[in-house]
Amino acid sequence: MPVKVEPSPSLAGLSPVCGKPLIARFDGGQLSSDGGLLALREVERRLGVAERLAACIEDPRAPERVRHGIADILRFRMLMMAAGYEDGNDADSLRHDPVFKLALDHLPDGAALCSQPTISRLENLPGTRALLRMARTMVGLYCSSFRQVPRRIVLDVDDTFDAVHGGQQLRLFNAYYDEYGFQPIVVFDGEGRPVAAMLRPARRPSGAEVRAFLRRLVREIRSHWPRVEVLIRADSHYCAPEVLDFCRAERLDFILAVASTTTLRRHVEALERGTTARYAAASNAGKQRRYTEFYDGAGSWSRVERIIARVEAGPDGVDTRFVVTNLASGTPRRLYERNYCQRGQAENHIKAWKLALAADRTSCSKASANQLRLMLHTGAYWLLWSLRSLMPKRSTWRVVQLDTLRLRLIKLATRVVARKTRVMLHLPSAYPAKAIIHLALERMPRLVC
Repeated sequence: MPVKVEPSPSLAGLSPVCGKPLIARFDGGQLSSDGGLLALREVERRLGVAERLAACIEDPRAPERVRHGIADILRFRMLMMAAGYEDGNDADSLRHDPVFKLALDHLPDGAALCSQPTISRLENLPGTRALLRMARTMVGLYCSSFRQVPRRIVLDVDDTFDAVHGGQQLRLFNAYYDEYGFQPIVVFDGEGRPVAAMLRPARRPSGAEVRAFLRRLVREIRSHWPRVEVLIRADSHYCAPEVLDFCRAERLDFILAVASTTTLRRHVEALERGTTARYAAASNAGKQRRYTEFYDGAGSWSRVERIIARVEAGPDGVDTRFVVTNLASGTPRRLYERNYCQRGQAENHIKAWKLALAADRTSCSKASANQLRLMLHTGAYWLLWSLRSLMPKRSTWRVVQLDTLRLRLIKLATRVVARKTRVMLHLPSAYPAKAIIHLALERMPRLVC
């Protein structure tokens, strides 16, 4: 008696079109909704993110029993994150996806990729030494992304709150956010490249902690570029005497926000009154903004520093901000508007890292596993950022949000047909971004690996 094949059930609730019923079933065969992932595959092959990180982890498994190498597991996990699947449980379904198989150099009808338990075991595998090696590797990836050694780089240092819901190691209650969580320190450069991410409890970093973090970071960067000039930008969290002394000792430029104090306000009282009077006399001209500079220092500082004050008068009163810098050249207005205010872009980069790449998905119980996740989310960020960097400089694609880039270029319906001598990928004829996909693949050799 022949085997009876039951068709998959139809989707209910679809209205007829022109009097004809709509029958929809999940029986399309080798189809994928992530066809653009193959462009990210080429990016990852050029950057070698998975291979770099895998080289830092010792594999305790018996070689003859290994089915999925560490590099393949890391590559699969980063591609999942880049495609919007931040939950490791999604691997149980995506391991059969034909495009994900092709992205990991597997044929569509070949063996399935690794499952969620395999990914979870890997996340809990690295120890402290392995994580430190991986952190240095991520800095090395940053340095190798330049075609030539830069004369000067700008490092934007900031922290962000990451709420957690469970008994994770290092979690701490933060009264400002009224939640338990982490507060990792994240570093991007002035062009949006990720440099480092360090998991830590949800409290304001101390000066000694920031100094130790910067020491390791700068030492690793200068191991690649001994003579590069470095500018550190950060908010008032990082304006501690230990940080200022470290920057001067290591010949680092800095421009940091300073919390307002009565001592600092005494320097700008006359300027505040004058700016308020200007606004009152010309209210139709909008807010009035003026700048000044002076030398002063907190009692805990080892020396006086150059401090720039920005005074702004408007309908809500006077708003005064202070920044401290060791930059000798430049007017106060230029240093504040052209140098310090550009630090705001780092907050946009962190926002993309958290929202588009779900970098706050730190739900593992072990701190080491959550630190590894930060690195994997950073690796996924590298893939999308690198793909975006291939776009024409004057086009909107060069500044598009990463989640929009994923929606337009990665979420691409694809039918995969495996033949004897080749694999055919059938893409939608009505796809609106055909030219961009062509352009990105043509420019792929431009990526620095």
